[in-house]
Amino acid sequence: MSWLRVNDDGVTLTLYIQPGAKKTEVVGLHGEALKIRLHAPPVDGQANAQLIAFLAQRLALPKRAVTLLAGESSRAKRVRVAGIDAACVRAQLGEPAW
Repeated sequence: MSWLRVNDDGVTLTLYIQPGAKKTEVVGLHGEALKIRLHAPPVDGQANAQLIAFLAQRLALPKRAVTLLAGESSRAKRVRVAGIDAACVRAQLGEPAW
């Protein structure tokens, strides 16, 4: 999967974010990225904070395990998640049937 890459200490996710949505949810694939809708608006880092909290909660990890690597002010983001393997990420974020 191009949106999910394995690292030595976890995985790196390639994400496409849609802020200001009605609810926060994983939508499906958007090109080479996993699309996630966020309820938070793209103002003052609120969407980034909600993204980190959402991923940590869905993956049952502390927030400190989720790091935004790239895309702070963009819809296209790369996020590193430490302490988890690819199979767990696919199980928790939903194996795409899209």
